[in-house]
Amino acid sequence: MLLIPSIDLRGGHCVRLLRGDFAAETRYDLEPHELLGRYRALGATWLHIVDLDGARDGQLANRSLLLTLASQRAVNLQVGGGVRSLAVVDDLLRNGVDRVVVGSAAVEEPAAVAQWLSQFGPERVCLAFDVRLDEAGIPRVQTRGWTQGTALSLWDAVEGFQAAGLRHVLCTDVQRDGALEGPALGLYTEAVRRYPALRWQASGGVRDAGDLAALRAVGVAAAISGKALLEERISAEALRPFLPG
Repeated sequence: MLLIPSIDLRGGHCVRLLRGDFAAETRYDLEPHELLGRYRALGATWLHIVDLDGARDGQLANRSLLLTLASQRAVNLQVGGGVRSLAVVDDLLRNGVDRVVVGSAAVEEPAAVAQWLSQFGPERVCLAFDVRLDEAGIPRVQTRGWTQGTALSLWDAVEGFQAAGLRHVLCTDVQRDGALEGPALGLYTEAVRRYPALRWQASGGVRDAGDLAALRAVGVAAAISGKALLEERISAEALRPFLPG
């Protein structure tokens, strides 16, 4: 299992939200370039970047910063937030981003997104499904930067892209995101059981190396961590088994 550090951008600044709430934002006095360098020094080979403004508003808002980071070629970049058109996908991939993450559009325009998977290939397009568990424990997909709920289950959302060659899926448990309460192991256990051929990326709740080990045991391909790494809650030595560099 690969650990992928995450950077959330809002207005050009590094921030973290609590459980997807834009009103519960913590801004960090760290430059994105500085964080990229820190994570590369730890041994990270991939970095996950979310344009939170874009995720909420539907338009990539931190493009110039994203492309500046991509131009450094220090790590592979996986970028999402506001990716809702073919033109944006093409623009990011042409300008140094290695993999584009598509969220809301995968729910709202699945036929178009299936075409993007076919056009750019399954290694360059990752689908992201942010979920909240309902009263029955079914993961229901959220869209528009976690601001809109849907009746669509994670399982139905994923199933709709099987024929399109889907390979990478990032799943965030919104209730755990930024809360440092541990990942939703039951959710990812079920995800891997249902779709073992997919490269699942688990996001939300990671607080220590024990959580990373637990996710590895579940069988996910990657773990996304933002706040725990940003606040240096896990030592470099403890991270080493999950970083290839």
